[in-house]
Amino acid sequence: MGIEDDIAILAAAPVFEAFGRDALRLLTFAAERRSLEPRETLFSRGDPADGGFVVLSGTIALAPRVAGGDTVLAGRSALIGRLALFVRGERPGDAAAQGAAEVTRITPTLMRRVLEEFPDAAAVIHDALADDLSALNQDFARVRAMLDAD
Repeated sequence: MGIEDDIAILAAAPVFEAFGRDALRLLTFAAERRSLEPRETLFSRGDPADGGFVVLSGTIALAPRVAGGDTVLAGRSALIGRLALFVRGERPGDAAAQGAAEVTRITPTLMRRVLEEFPDAAAVIHDALADDLSALNQDFARVRAMLDAD
């Protein structure tokens, strides 16, 4: 896979879809690539969350966070660990390659560098996170209204 392919994959990933070409190029050059064998663990619950992953090829299986939940499959251009792009924490679940796979890891330090060098990208991220927070707040309001009705 060449640099243009990697840029196209990042451009299709959530969060990065509105980034300009130069910001995507910086991410592509500076991010860490990792190849995974079939069933190889990408990370385990409780591991340090020191960056997000974009799936370049293959499929990553994300184990359910709660007992009885469904496994989520993340394919090409999927973003795994969006919050870990910005802050360090703990992985909430397990992730492993279903077959051979390749991912790129983007650390909070790299994200900060890109956002400092490309303020337009920072504005896009800010707006997307604000929209997500607003939607979450509306969901909580609906739940509260349902609870109050009982």
